[in-house]
Amino acid sequence: MLVFCLLVVVIFSFTFDPGSTYSKEAAPGILWVAFTFSGMLGLNRTFSQEVDTGSIHGVLLAPLDRGVIYLGKMIGSFIFMFLVEFITLPVIIIFFDLNLEGHYLQLFVIIFLATIGFVAVGTLFSAMTVHTKTRELMLPILLFPVMIPVILSAVNATASILNLEEWSKILGWIRILSAFDIVFITLSYLTFDFVVEE
Repeated sequence: MLVFCLLVVVIFSFTFDPGSTYSKEAAPGILWVAFTFSGMLGLNRTFSQEVDTGSIHGVLLAPLDRGVIYLGKMIGSFIFMFLVEFITLPVIIIFFDLNLEGHYLQLFVIIFLATIGFVAVGTLFSAMTVHTKTRELMLPILLFPVMIPVILSAVNATASILNLEEWSKILGWIRILSAFDIVFITLSYLTFDFVVEE
């Protein structure tokens, strides 16, 4: 995941002049392309080890609510993805010569909320596709249409932050991301039991 993220950033950094207007305009899209596709690599492996070794049945027989298994997998995916983002972000700031001027907290909030939304839905869909032969292909096909609100909100909010706009300008995007997170974490938690039964 980390290698993919860094590779995307380095390749695109040679396309634009650091600090140019084009570089500043392209940076939000490049950042979220790197995060999204590297996150997809991680989500593909969320349940694959248990299925490949046959231990998924033992996990499902554990005397606890299956929603807890979903939450554990979601939190694990979030930690890995957030660590990759944490390492990649300074690299893109340096390579693209971005000036945040104290807007780091805004960017942290957007990345945090968008990553939660991404892994909340991705963990559920990973459980859906893990038994299919083409799980690496099926997961993106199912996930990307649902993730459009998160990705659009994250890209637009990041663009506003790079333009050094105030909290009031990105508050709408934060509300969309927060609502998405609450709704889909709840729905995924409630439906996970039925997904793994299938």
